[in-house]
Amino acid sequence: MINVELLKTICETPGAPGFEQRVRELVLKEVTPLVDEVSVDAMGNVIALKKGRAPKRVMVAAHMDEIGFIVTHIDEEGFLRFHPLGGFDPKTLTSQRVIVHGRRDVIGVMGSKPIHLMKQEERTKQVPIGEYFIDLGMPKKEVEQLVTIGDPITRERRLIEMGECVNSKSIDNRVSVFILLEAFRELKGAEVPYDIYGVFTVQEEVGLRGAISSAHLIDPDFGFGLDVTIAFDVPGAQSHEYVTRLGKGAAIKIMDGTVISDYRMVNYLKKLANQHNIPWQPEILPAGGTDTAGVQRHGKKGAIAGAISIPLRHIHQTIEMAHKGDIRHCINLLKAALSQLHEYDWSFDYKGEGQGPKEPDIYELL
Repeated sequence: MINVELLKTICETPGAPGFEQRVRELVLKEVTPLVDEVSVDAMGNVIALKKGRAPKRVMVAAHMDEIGFIVTHIDEEGFLRFHPLGGFDPKTLTSQRVIVHGRRDVIGVMGSKPIHLMKQEERTKQVPIGEYFIDLGMPKKEVEQLVTIGDPITRERRLIEMGECVNSKSIDNRVSVFILLEAFRELKGAEVPYDIYGVFTVQEEVGLRGAISSAHLIDPDFGFGLDVTIAFDVPGAQSHEYVTRLGKGAAIKIMDGTVISDYRMVNYLKKLANQHNIPWQPEILPAGGTDTAGVQRHGKKGAIAGAISIPLRHIHQTIEMAHKGDIRHCINLLKAALSQLHEYDWSFDYKGEGQGPKEPDIYELL
């Protein structure tokens, strides 16, 4: 169904925001044989171009970076203090292993005040992220030979298969890197209508920074974001809180906290999914955002933009979970979307599939 070994390699390769060197090297190795041109811009975005028949430009953004940390202090006992790079749920950090990427990689463990020493009122409160430290099991003298202020830190978790799902650190957003690579792989040798710029972006988790700069460079006519979204289909959640559900197909983004997808793109993706028998579900995410916003608004003329999202449980925690079927469906929907753009009526007055003919003014009916 999917190449789990490649997904595992991508997820486990480190790349905190601003420190994407290793995952960028992996992406360059994988994508170069699949496209016509590859370049790396000044920020570190990987831009892979598959040439099309007509000179319109399509940008697909999948960010390479993962949430992580950066070393801010080494105390007298050799413990590290740190600052988060991206949003973390602090309650998931206790006793978790991390990797400090210093002069060499060093394993550490997140520590905080033991429950035995907490006051009664402290036991019922979430430990603030600023009260955590990292224990490397070494005295300060040894730590300073390996670690310096400003070194990045990532989570230490392997990818495993669990039933129909994959479970790993950094599925956000390495699964989208995987999907974009696999779409290019399966489109190799096939003609596409327009130039496709597959951009593996940097620093999304700290403000969509790579997508903003690359969209300005490419100035796309059409834009697709590829990212995960919340699957809250778990005990205690009410159905209206789910956003998406695991195993129910690719999610078509209608809106999130930073973007309202172009209604034409939403209708286009729905039509394609139905045409190709690809299971799909609508996504409205009340908060948070993705590279879709950068692609939509930072080209010189703006872009007709939308997003294909991958449902994800346990998002922004030490491990995350995605369904292998959903991943496959996202690859299929992206391939169809890139191949059939020229067949759709993108004019503003087009009502879209399933919306019917123009209705009379409501006030005429009163």
